[in-house]
Amino acid sequence: MPDAQQQTHSPSGAGLCADCLHSRRIESAHGSVFFLCELSLADPRFPKYPRLPVLSCDGYKKKP
Repeated sequence: MPDAQQQTHSPSGAGLCADCLHSRRIESAHGSVFFLCELSLADPRFPKYPRLPVLSCDGYKKKP
């Protein structure tokens, strides 16, 4: 079974965040990958860095 860090490198490991309009992929200097939810900047219902994989989200919008 792959570890959590490896899962975030693939789109399926991030769940909905991988192709969400409001999500931004952040990579640290150490190589860790996070997904920033930009909805969290204006709405406290959304976590800044959601626990992955995100399987359901009220703010999800597919990137064009």
